[in-house]
Amino acid sequence: MHIALLSRNRNLYSTRRLVEAAEQRGHTARVVDTLRCYMSITSHHPSIHYKGEEIEHFDAVIPRIGASVTFYGCALLRQFEMMGTYVINDNVSITRSRDKLRSLQLLSRKGLGLPITGFAHSPDDIPDLITMVKGAPLVIKLLEGTQGIGVVLAETNQAAESVIQAFMGMKANIMVQEYIKEARGADIRCFVIGDKVVASMKRQAADGEFRSNLHRGGTASVIRITPEERSTAIRAAKAMGLRVAGVDLLRSNHGPVIMEVNSSPGLQGIESATGLDIAGMIIEHIEKNAVPARKAPPKPKG
Repeated sequence: MHIALLSRNRNLYSTRRLVEAAEQRGHTARVVDTLRCYMSITSHHPSIHYKGEEIEHFDAVIPRIGASVTFYGCALLRQFEMMGTYVINDNVSITRSRDKLRSLQLLSRKGLGLPITGFAHSPDDIPDLITMVKGAPLVIKLLEGTQGIGVVLAETNQAAESVIQAFMGMKANIMVQEYIKEARGADIRCFVIGDKVVASMKRQAADGEFRSNLHRGGTASVIRITPEERSTAIRAAKAMGLRVAGVDLLRSNHGPVIMEVNSSPGLQGIESATGLDIAGMIIEHIEKNAVPARKAPPKPKG
């Protein structure tokens, strides 16, 4: 098979591992810079060009689209989909997962466990917003934030009011969530491929930090998840429409609650913690589900 990886940096661990895994299984893999692609949108011959040439046919596309280029990246995925290429996570599912508020609303509709979340526009509503999420300590999140950036823990109601007012004054979109104290600065990353959790790890925040992101100094270790946590992760990925997803859970007193569903989960932390070949599992999923390469027309007889 001929596989494209949409990535702006071929040297990233996840990109390199996916290329290695594809080649080890006898496929060809090409890293394509998302922002260097451009599209011809026509009724009869939609096409994608890359660095001055029409791009060759790919059997499958693995999108590794950064949050900052979501709009353009999803437009490009739509073009691949129009051309009949198998896309492991389609543009709609990625768009859903990148919108924090929309994703929580979709998960809520499915009855999945979530931290109590508040969203408001007017500063006049801040006191009731804080009460709505059970008061301080509480977490304030920028809707556009990634990797723990733009996430603030407010220890008191007064501090929460000040931070929320500041964000609103900057016209920033934020949401407010209850703080799950019993999680003790740890979360669980469940890696979902298809309809299975293929790996899971516990991420523990560094001392003095409440965010467990590995980019923020958190540590990772293998963890055994419960059947309820496994079911929650699978249902969350399905609600987003994602075939490959990283689902982040917290263990609360009332069961697992979902913090985020990631459409481009990193491979380094999960592979290092578990020793599993996650990249190979992704390629195996493509082998089972992608449309086979176009067959050459049969030779005329005689």
